[in-house]
Amino acid sequence: MKDKVSILGVPFSKLTLAETTSLLDGHIAGGQGGLFHLITANPEITLASQSDGRLREIICSADLIVPDGIGIVMAARRQGDPIPERVTGYDLLLSLLAKGNERGWSFYFLGTDEVTSGQAVERIALRYPQVKIAGRHHGFFTADEEPGIIAGIQQAGPDILILAMGAPYSDKWLYKHKEALSGVKVVFGVGGSLDVISGKVKPAPAIWKKLNLEWAHRLLFAPVAKGQKSRWRRQSALPKFVYLTMIRK
Repeated sequence: MKDKVSILGVPFSKLTLAETTSLLDGHIAGGQGGLFHLITANPEITLASQSDGRLREIICSADLIVPDGIGIVMAARRQGDPIPERVTGYDLLLSLLAKGNERGWSFYFLGTDEVTSGQAVERIALRYPQVKIAGRHHGFFTADEEPGIIAGIQQAGPDILILAMGAPYSDKWLYKHKEALSGVKVVFGVGGSLDVISGKVKPAPAIWKKLNLEWAHRLLFAPVAKGQKSRWRRQSALPKFVYLTMIRK
């Protein structure tokens, strides 16, 4: 399809942030389309999908995959089928909150730690007063607590479910419970975006963003959640991603 480009077999959207927001706006307004699963994928996730069959299955079933990383944009450019811009989970979340403030959408936030979750939702409520907070829950729940959380989301029936449990865990969790959460209209993972909104992590300065070096800012300054691989180990996947995209060009 002309609005997508395949990178290592992953069909990335070529829509801009504004176009992606408009697409989701239409889906929510339609009300009859079922759950729309959007994935924000970077080079690390793309590379992981090459050896993780379950992740590959999830990616193939997603409704839209947006390029959350300058490496994806550069790979598309090398293939001669350019992507106009990155669409990061953080930017998409802010764009949908702004649109939701106009439309009166409801959001449910699942993930990060309890304190950060509470602080992020408080700030969102202040900044976007017309957004309805359908509910929230931290991401450090047990298997025994999970059914209650799913029941709570079902009862809340949010327009948008935001997952902040890290990638690819967020997408794997959603895929496992996709049928139970079919009443939700849009769902996607936002990585550490709630950490930034809460003030726990400082956003990258404008100059870092302009130079597409947000990944370097995170690498140097952002804390790593308990149980996650170090950022240095995760970034070591980038040279392999570049190599594979070049030899498969």
